[in-house]
Amino acid sequence: MSWDQVWIDVNIASMDPSLSVPYGEILNAAMAIKEGKIAWIGPRSELPEFDVMSTPLYRGKGGWITPGLIDAHTHLIFAGNRANEFEQRLQGASYEEIARNGGGIIATVNACREASEAELFELGRIRLNALAKEGVTTVEIKSGYGLDTETELKILRVARELGKHHHVDVKTTFLGAHAIPPEYKDNIEAYVDLVINEMLPAVIKENLADAVDVFCENIAFSVEQSKQILTAAQNAGLDVKLHAEQLSNLGGAAMAAKLGAKSVDHIEYLDEAGVKALSKSSTCATLLPGAFYFLRETQMPPIDLLRKHKVPMVLASDYNPGSSPLCSSLLMLNMGCTLFRLTPEEALAGMTRNAAKALGIEDKVGMLATGMQADFCLWDITTPAQLSYSYGVGVCLEVVKNGQVVHQ
Repeated sequence: MSWDQVWIDVNIASMDPSLSVPYGEILNAAMAIKEGKIAWIGPRSELPEFDVMSTPLYRGKGGWITPGLIDAHTHLIFAGNRANEFEQRLQGASYEEIARNGGGIIATVNACREASEAELFELGRIRLNALAKEGVTTVEIKSGYGLDTETELKILRVARELGKHHHVDVKTTFLGAHAIPPEYKDNIEAYVDLVINEMLPAVIKENLADAVDVFCENIAFSVEQSKQILTAAQNAGLDVKLHAEQLSNLGGAAMAAKLGAKSVDHIEYLDEAGVKALSKSSTCATLLPGAFYFLRETQMPPIDLLRKHKVPMVLASDYNPGSSPLCSSLLMLNMGCTLFRLTPEEALAGMTRNAAKALGIEDKVGMLATGMQADFCLWDITTPAQLSYSYGVGVCLEVVKNGQVVHQ
């Protein structure tokens, strides 16, 4: 066999469901890489003969290899901070009250409109580095802090540039319908028209987005308005997803599922009818425990119903300045288990296999199998559950992207 590298002395949590064992685990494993992809994976005892003199050999010293982590929902590019709102909430104000009084998303919009592309790039680079050090190899970045054509394009351009200059793969999502800008507060339909007929065509012209998202909520856009935007995006050939059922149950998730959305995100108020709608589609349910924790929410997502109806559960950071200023995917693994009662295996699947499905790239990344992209991490752990169990100790030994070691 002629390979570019071989990994031995490792255990592998492949997250491959076809193996029918927890974590898709392979104990005493080996893995061979060629041209950036997995060429062979299995028990070391079955490793085919290869030229040991010319093939780089990596020894994992008994550690565990997992797929590279995927953060499938972030708002990573923004300027400023909202620590003042953090104080207000601790003094009793609700997220909705702050938003209605000109804070919330609008505060960050003002900061982003003033920031240059260079400033936003540097801020984004720092945050992306933080995720990368924890084993993230793919990330989704949404716009939504511009709410005008110029700034939305600026944010998406920065996101695309980050993807060109960083080893982490970046998927971009246009979220022009993130909030209603002050200049349109008395004419929401006019803003919806702007999103559909001016912003979206401009985004498509510059090839700046892989998907389109909308915040469907009482303080943002109605189900019908959301549907108009998502339908326009689909007609233009883009994937769609939806912020849904975070603060109330409007039925947005069911609408998105009928459209074949890649995911519906937040979903704390999703009911069984909505879960059943997801189960009849290929739509994933994205859980965002960082926002749940930071906003001190009490309405739990319907985890048991999602399990019952076999809806793929995604786990993501929702990293943003207002409701989840927590730039750590590993922390989300712990929060997913402690706050939402996911099992460690469900949590890891939510940041690997299911996250890839939510981004439409499950044929390339998210699990370790022959032919898949060689994106993986080596961890100094004795069991995969340790990734969810403990936080704050540097257990990520090496990160490999397309077969190349990019962090150690």
